[in-house]
Amino acid sequence: MTTSERTPLGAPLTILAAATATHGTGRDEDIPLPKLPGFVESAFSPLVFEGAARCLTARPRDGSRTAVVLAALTGDTTTADLASSRMVSGRVHNPLLFMQATANSVLGHLSREFGITAQTFSVSTLRDTASELLDMADLLLEDPGLERVLVVGVELGGGERLDAVYRDLATDGGLPVPALPAGAGRSAALLLGRADTAAVPAPAAPVPAAPVPPGSLQRLFDLAAAHRNETESHAHQ
Repeated sequence: MTTSERTPLGAPLTILAAATATHGTGRDEDIPLPKLPGFVESAFSPLVFEGAARCLTARPRDGSRTAVVLAALTGDTTTADLASSRMVSGRVHNPLLFMQATANSVLGHLSREFGITAQTFSVSTLRDTASELLDMADLLLEDPGLERVLVVGVELGGGERLDAVYRDLATDGGLPVPALPAGAGRSAALLLGRADTAAVPAPAAPVPAAPVPPGSLQRLFDLAAAHRNETESHAHQ
């Protein structure tokens, strides 16, 4: 789902476009894993690119004034696990796996496809992903040379490396463990700008009543849903 109307996030940020994508979760909205040249095996980079591309296609503008921030708790653990298992078993190292295991690789591909020359960042967060990304966007938009910030969160299903991370976090902080099955993934993207007088107020995404897993995308999905509902409401007025 992608929409391109302007939905206020609450001053000073406004949602310009939003997109979500899920694969292998068992939910009705699951999509086939998009094909992304040069990226194999993992859902991480294809789902990042899918959501980002929908937002940027819906609202095309000058890439030199668009920054990008990608957030994930552990990055592409699927590819990292595959590369590690090949290495310890004595198999020939595959440089393609090393390249795509870094989150910055898909940002480079996205920048090339959409002519983005402003700042790009990949971050890891133990907070809910929406809070981290909105704070980053707000900070970046203090730069007068930027008009928009594309924020993307991605979450993968279980694998050995990811399971170990969550076990440690749950032990240390009593935090819940996500329930995505192995091989599954989901992403959410928001294209953000500064609010203006033309923006129409819309409800903020609810803050979770209970603790959420580290790096949770739920508030990003809630914001995308609120954006969709508000724009559909305006379309019927």
